Amino acid sequence: MRSDLGKRESVRASRSWWDAEADDYAVEHGRFLGDGQDGSALVWGPEGWSEAVLGLLGPVTGRRVLEVGAGGAQGARWLVSQGAEAVALDLSMGMLRHAQGQVPRVPLVQADAGALPFADASFDISCSAYGAIPFVADAGAVFAEVARVLRPGGRWVFSVTHPVRWAFPDSPGTDGLVADRPYFDRTPYVERDEDGAATYVEHHRTLGDTVRLLVAAGLRIVDLVEPEWPEHNAEVWGGWSPTRGRILPGTAIWVCERP
Repeated sequence: MRSDLGKRESVRASRSWWDAEADDYAVEHGRFLGDGQDGSALVWGPEGWSEAVLGLLGPVTGRRVLEVGAGGAQGARWLVSQGAEAVALDLSMGMLRHAQGQVPRVPLVQADAGALPFADASFDISCSAYGAIPFVADAGAVFAEVARVLRPGGRWVFSVTHPVRWAFPDSPGTDGLVADRPYFDRTPYVERDEDGAATYVEHHRTLGDTVRLLVAAGLRIVDLVEPEWPEHNAEVWGGWSPTRGRILPGTAIWVCERP
């Protein structure tokens, strides 16, 4: 359901939900995200396009990279396998535990993406694949923090659900192709327990909203990638599917730089 809620409630819901769902999420999606592969993978979304193919981060060898909303740190592990010095950050320790003991190893940091515990200008690159941004009430605060910890010329690349999807039912079938709600309704999607406490939250921003927030954070937008659904991908992941993916964009990948 759509429901307003405060920033603290949103943070609390996201931490508890991802902690509780971490094991099942790893079982259901770990293989798709690169678990079990040498060096894992950095997969930008349910379409299956990886950084190894798209190359949106630019050269990573010898670069210090921060993965925000890293989950099981599949992306950070892939970056290390490519010669980067990567750090994986997530709000949920339950998710980060799935990176413990994995090879290659990466430093794991539990923290809020809106208050990064790093010094100014301490990273060359930051990235996030469906991590943090859809689940935070204040994306502008995250963008400002990322800009702060990036060195001049540093790159920030993140993927989120394409905002046009907000106007359609979250269904992988043909019923998910008929818009039934306003694209311009920013009211968060919230699931609540029987006591009314928020248990799961997603926040919606239009393309224009995200442009304004990135610019306000002092970042320069280099590209907006709307990846098409590849013919070989038959996976169904929530509301993502070949049926919808070949007609509607499912993912938006923003490529930005700190001047």
